[in-house]
Amino acid sequence: MRIFITGGSGWIGSAVIPELLAAGHTVTGLARSDESAARLVAAGVTPLAGSLGDLGTLSAGAAASDGVIHLGFNHDFSDYLGAGRTERAAVEAIGDALAGTDRPFLFASGLAGLAEGRVATELDANPFTSPESPRGAGENLALSYADRGVRSVALRFAPTVHGERDHGFVAQLVTVARERGASAYVDDGTNRWPAVHRLDVARMVALALDAAPAGSRLHGAAEEGVAAREIAEAIGRQLGLPVVSVPAADAPEHFGWIGRFFGADIPASSARTQHLLGWTPLHQGLIADLDAGYYN
Repeated sequence: MRIFITGGSGWIGSAVIPELLAAGHTVTGLARSDESAARLVAAGVTPLAGSLGDLGTLSAGAAASDGVIHLGFNHDFSDYLGAGRTERAAVEAIGDALAGTDRPFLFASGLAGLAEGRVATELDANPFTSPESPRGAGENLALSYADRGVRSVALRFAPTVHGERDHGFVAQLVTVARERGASAYVDDGTNRWPAVHRLDVARMVALALDAAPAGSRLHGAAEEGVAAREIAEAIGRQLGLPVVSVPAADAPEHFGWIGRFFGADIPASSARTQHLLGWTPLHQGLIADLDAGYYN
């Protein structure tokens, strides 16, 4: 198939592309800069110049494809509502271009906020419906295209997609620990974060392109929930720093922007996803990656 991908030069997308090429697909990738275009070319992908705000480019890329994998997102926490509006407009542009074709539209979503305090499953609907919600309520909007002849599939990634050279949430926790001189968790640290290795979730995406039916919600999580205290202790071991508890009220000041998330208890199961796709995560877990020194 001819696949159009956004976010192809990013953390997850750059792992998905080799899976797509190995399966015999040809890939065109949205490139917002010359640097991104060069990375795509080096990976065997045809670049299409444009950004997530270039709705005409998104529409044209989708219309010329046999399927779309939308992984790009503007992670600007200083204007998160603006990023959500951009995401919503991008989903509409892609969905409208694919309407009535029965072509796949796989799109990135997240596991955070689905069912705090209990294990979320693929049966849990996304609670965000307002355009002012996180990510512009893009998941529910994209899934609505299943009623318009699009094989839309939600890729709900764990907040921690880890691996060597990860620069996401856990890397930010390491940065905070260095700056503060201690590795911290919130309250008693029993709250849990799901996690998945980057290469495992890339395989999940490739399998979903072939097998996931319209309206599917897939969970990219290999570990159901890693306790925050375990994460903090692993960071402390690697950096040689003390491990301390921070009261929830002080978390935003201590951790910065990530303090809004690190105290959340958001475990999630991927049992239904694994059964549906025949997907089995094979790579090592988050604590093993931390102990391997990938975040030093």
